[in-house]
Amino acid sequence: MATGVEQIQFWAATDVGRVRDHNEDNFLADRNVGLFAVADGMGGHAAGEVASSIAVRTVREHLGRYRDVVEKARVVRQESRNVEDVQREICSLLESAFQEASAAIWTKAQAEDDKRGMGTTLSVLLLGEAFAYVAHVGDSRIYLLRMGEVQQITDDHTLVNALIRDGRLSREEARDAPFKNAVTRAVGVYESVEVDTLVVPVLPGDQFLLASDGLTGYLDAAEIPPFMQSEDVKEIPPKLIEIANERGGHDNITSVVVRLVDFQGVAHERFRDLNFRIDALKNMPFFKYLSYSDLLRVFVNMRHERVAAGTTVFEQGSAGSDLYLILAGAVRIHRGDIDLATLGPGDHFGEMALIDQAPRSASVTAVQDTALLRLDRNTFFTLIRKESDLARKVLWNILQVLSARLRSTSSELEQARDSMVEEVPIDAVEVFGGSSPTVPSPPPRRTGPPGRGLP
Repeated sequence: MATGVEQIQFWAATDVGRVRDHNEDNFLADRNVGLFAVADGMGGHAAGEVASSIAVRTVREHLGRYRDVVEKARVVRQESRNVEDVQREICSLLESAFQEASAAIWTKAQAEDDKRGMGTTLSVLLLGEAFAYVAHVGDSRIYLLRMGEVQQITDDHTLVNALIRDGRLSREEARDAPFKNAVTRAVGVYESVEVDTLVVPVLPGDQFLLASDGLTGYLDAAEIPPFMQSEDVKEIPPKLIEIANERGGHDNITSVVVRLVDFQGVAHERFRDLNFRIDALKNMPFFKYLSYSDLLRVFVNMRHERVAAGTTVFEQGSAGSDLYLILAGAVRIHRGDIDLATLGPGDHFGEMALIDQAPRSASVTAVQDTALLRLDRNTFFTLIRKESDLARKVLWNILQVLSARLRSTSSELEQARDSMVEEVPIDAVEVFGGSSPTVPSPPPRRTGPPGRGLP
C-alpha cells in the first residue's frame, strides 16, 4: 500500500472562537511531505500566537534539513530490513524537531519581557507508506478513525488527566474541575521538553483528526465519526468548528482532517487482519488493560517471523527471552514425544520469558507453516523504561498474573495434601499416637491453560 500524494486528502481550518479577540492556534499541512501539525499557543499578549507559529515553522524547517530520513518514512514497510531501526530514527528526528522548537521559543521569551513564560502545545503527524509517526506535547489531540471506530492516539498532558490516571479523580468530576485546562507539559516553557512519540500502522481508508482543545473541549470522541463520513473532506473542519462555536466557543478552534483514500478497495480485508492482531495482543494477560495507543506501542515493537512446518521454534531447557503470538498456522507444545497442547491463530506462548531467565519448560514445534509475532525481553524492557505509564499498566498486569498463578498453585497444594491425608491408613495414624501424620508436600506444578505461558 503506497501512500502517494494522490492518496492523501486533507483540509484544515482555524477560528478565533466567540470569546477571544485573537487566535493563538497555528497549523501545518504539507501533503507532499505527509506532514501535518496543530499547535495551541499560550502566554497572553499575543505571545501564544508567537510560540505556536515558531513551533510549526521550526518543525517544518527541521524535517526539511533531513529529507533522507523523511523519505525513509515514506517507503519503509513491516517486512523491510531493519524496520525497527528506521522507526527509531524517524521518531528521534521528530523529537529533535520538538527540542529545537522548544529552545527557539524559550530563547525568544528570555529576550523579550512581554513573552516570558510563553509556550505551546504541539501535535505532529508524519505519514509514511505503512506507518504514521506521531509526536506530541500538551493537550491538543490526534484521533484515528478506522472503519467507523475512533481512537484517541495521544495522551493529554494535563493535571486532570494525571489525576484520572492515578485514580484520584473520576472523569465525571474532571468535567467541572476548576483546573481542567492546566497543562503539565508544553513546548517552549523550558529550553527542552519531554516528547511522546508513537508509531501507528496505517491502512487505506484511515482518517486522522488533529485538533486543539478549543474543539475537543466541546466534542466527545463518540461524536466524531458522523462528521468524518462526509465525502468531501473540505466540509469536515468547518462543520466541527461550527459545533464548537455553537456550544460556547470559549477558545480558539483548530481542526485538521487527513484521509487516506482506499482506491484499491482493500480497507476491510486489511482492517480485519490488523484488528485480529491487536485483539490477540490485548487478550494476553500481560497486556489486558492497555489502551489502544499502548497496544500499538507494543505491537510495532514485535517482529514478524515465518516458521516452516516441522521447524522447532525453541527446545525444552534452552534459554528463553521471547514471547510469541501466532498469526497463522499452528504449533505443538511438547516434552519429548509427549504432546501437551496444540495452539493456533490468536494463541500465545512463552510470556514468562519476558520477566525471568528460566530454561524453557517445554519444546515448541510448528505443525504447519506458521506466522508469528515475536517480542524479545530486551525490547520489552526498553519499551517500559521509556514509557512510564505503559510500564505501570504492564507491571500491574504481571502482578495480577503472578498472583493468580500463586493462588492456583497454593490451592492445588492444599488439595494434594488433603488427598494424601485421606489416603493414610488408620493404623498409620495410630503409630503417631493419634496425632496427625506428617505428610511430605508434593513438588509444585506449573498451572494455567495448556501451552499458554508454559514454555
